This record gives sequence, C-alpha cells and structure tokens, in this order.
Amino acid sequence: MDDEKERELVREKVIETIRTIKDPEIPVNIYDLGLVYEIDVQPFGVVGVRMTLTAPACPVADAIVAEVQEKLNAIPEVSGAYVELVWDPPWTRDRMSEDAKLELNLQ
Repeated sequence: MDDEKERELVREKVIETIRTIKDPEIPVNIYDLGLVYEIDVQPFGVVGVRMTLTAPACPVADAIVAEVQEKLNAIPEVSGAYVELVWDPPWTRDRMSEDAKLELNLQ
C-alpha cells in the first residue's frame, strides 16, 4: 500500500469507521465532534490516530480509545492500528463540524 491513492481510500474508510463511534455523553460521533486530531495511514496498512476527549476526566476514556482501535483493526485494509490519546491542544467546540453543531443546536 505504497500508492497515495490506496492510502487515501484507506483514510476514507478509517473516517467512515470512526464516524460510527459516538461520544457517550454527547450524541454525536467522535469525528464530527472534532476529537480526532490526526489520521496517519502509513505503508503496508498501518494506521495511527491521534485523538482527544472533551474532558481529561472522561470516565469512559479507555473504552473509547479501545473501541477506536478495535474498529480500525477490523478494517480489512488495515494491518495494524494504534491510537494515541493526547490533551494538547485541548478540545474546544470550535473543532466541531458544522453538522455536529447543527445536530446539537449550537448554531
């Protein structure tokens, strides 16, 4: 998977998969909430994700990170996935997509 086109297709599948994961406290998927900071599709199907949560004291932090990793590893084109939880920069509502803001009536 050294072809840039192939990597972009995998990236799209990763985003589609991440969009199936909802924040348990806010009824919006974690991608549109802006919790995913970076998706790095590397050669041979290795995918790295840098993400955050809405608050450092999130009681389900481990579960969300584990769910992201598990679902990414289930994508056939992904040979391995790792998820890094980061707190810098801190999450703000400005990171939310327009769709998420509309869904939460924040417009």
